[in-house]
Amino acid sequence: MSSTSSTTFAQLGLATPILQAVEEVGYETPSPIQLQSIPPLLSGNDLLGQAQTGTGKTAAFALPLLSRLDVKIQQPQILVLTPTRELAIQVAEAMQTYSRHIRGFHVLPVYGGQPMGIQLRQLRRGAHVVVGTPGRVMDHIRRKTLVLDHLSSIVLDEADEMLNMGFIEDIEWILEHTPEQRQTALFSATMPTQIKRVAKRYLKDPVEIQIKSKTSTVDTITQRYWQVTGLHKLDALTRMLEVETFDAMLVFVRTKTATVELAEKLQARGYSCAALNGDMNQATREATVDRLKRGRLDIIVATDVAARGLDVERISHVINYDIPSDTEAYVHRIGRTGRAGRKGDAILFVAPREKRMLYAIERATRQKITQMQLPSHKEVTGRRVERFQQTITDAISSQDLGFFEELIADYQEKHNIELHQIAAALAYLSQLDRPLQVKEHKKPAKEISDRPARQERKHQDKPQKNRSFNEDRPRRDRKPRPEAQPEEGMVRYRIEVGKNHEVEPKNIVGAIANEAGLDSQFIGRIRSYDTHSTVDLPEGMPKDVFKHLKRVWVCGRQLNITVEGDTAETDSKSSKKPRLKGTLKAKDKKKTGKRKPKNKKKRHTPDS
Repeated sequence: MSSTSSTTFAQLGLATPILQAVEEVGYETPSPIQLQSIPPLLSGNDLLGQAQTGTGKTAAFALPLLSRLDVKIQQPQILVLTPTRELAIQVAEAMQTYSRHIRGFHVLPVYGGQPMGIQLRQLRRGAHVVVGTPGRVMDHIRRKTLVLDHLSSIVLDEADEMLNMGFIEDIEWILEHTPEQRQTALFSATMPTQIKRVAKRYLKDPVEIQIKSKTSTVDTITQRYWQVTGLHKLDALTRMLEVETFDAMLVFVRTKTATVELAEKLQARGYSCAALNGDMNQATREATVDRLKRGRLDIIVATDVAARGLDVERISHVINYDIPSDTEAYVHRIGRTGRAGRKGDAILFVAPREKRMLYAIERATRQKITQMQLPSHKEVTGRRVERFQQTITDAISSQDLGFFEELIADYQEKHNIELHQIAAALAYLSQLDRPLQVKEHKKPAKEISDRPARQERKHQDKPQKNRSFNEDRPRRDRKPRPEAQPEEGMVRYRIEVGKNHEVEPKNIVGAIANEAGLDSQFIGRIRSYDTHSTVDLPEGMPKDVFKHLKRVWVCGRQLNITVEGDTAETDSKSSKKPRLKGTLKAKDKKKTGKRKPKNKKKRHTPDS
């Protein structure tokens, strides 16, 4: 469907509390996939949807399923399966947002890497919706801690990605353990044979929809993104405003309230700024746009709906302060600049959990969005000095300064002070309210993380690795033949699980993708040996991710990941304490001399 402007969410039959939340979030008209998915899901039909990430499908299934929820039943009624823990958290947060006006509602994300105890406590308290990765959901079903007797709906989100990660058998196992009388919705960007087979077997007369993305962006628009880390978004925005050369700017936020709050904060920092949202009457809206056109305003903070049809030649920059809900919205936003062949700049703020939407936008627009570095304090100081010097030049060329020249000459004669000293004192006094020199607070190196995205690290130098100094480790494996070197931009890692532990490549892919937040397509070659495996990953792995992966469990063993060739210490320890299936035997205690832990419960693995 090419346009959804004639239909509103209120016309789709959603429950009143859900509609209230939708209005507060700032959605006004449904996207194509929402328009086609909500009616059949509200009616209880099964659904087979083909749509790319970033088309708004989370709301497409969440809004109608939540509208049918019976909050009085304190048991899981909706189960959503996702390929990664990041997506599980994202969907759970969206569910919580849409159900904010349903009293007593509870949603629980379950995934590997999170302590089992937390999830067990939440399940005992009761959760209406469970969102999880296949491995951890299976674990809870086996433990009988996830009871699906009252399950009414199950959603398979990004089914083709779960297929790529080796989860398809797990999904079928889970479906076999759900009630026959259930509603099933399957969403997938592509429809490979195995996904079609699952749909044919487990979906009953599904309504089939297919959304083709028609998004495209203008070549004259330079697109960049800043990864939100450490520094507050408002501080980052003001730093950009200091350095970017812009005529007029449009800043997009998600809600009407945010337009007013951000506009007021920018005004307090000395910028000529105003809000533009759907609560404003037409006269006020037109007056605000007119002020922007006439140069009486430089920045407008707006929502998607309020900025529709806005065509102001002065707009040179669009800032996506809040990431849009779908790829179409992104294209509409940045289309406010670069019009009629003019050049424009678009900057997108992306939090780590929002990386999936960034990739979706890149796929939909078929354009690479380059990562930008936040301007340094030195750069900000330099731009302030440039502007100050320009004001001096403008004053000399346009003002009659005779009176002031006499005043300074008189002062110099009386006090016998050099002219440059007088000029420096006047410059100092003139910038007290807004200092020219921006001092860098010696906070941590972590204040601003300029670490580039994984796909871009291949073009940068490798980070230092923590290398082991023990080169005389005992060899447990027969020395393999020399392997081909990793591809450019990849690093080969060793993990302490292998064929003896019944591990398969799909287990390794699933665990690393879930725990490192890395799309499976970026995981390179995997080779399995008797007692260990090797895997090629993009270079530049963050230290915190590396440290976390060491503790991840697969097939009853920790990965203990190391850069290949740096495994002496790990190997030595592993040879002393062989553990299979998560058990610690008495002889291990004797060999290590360590006290046997009191908790004798079997250690369970994260999703794999």
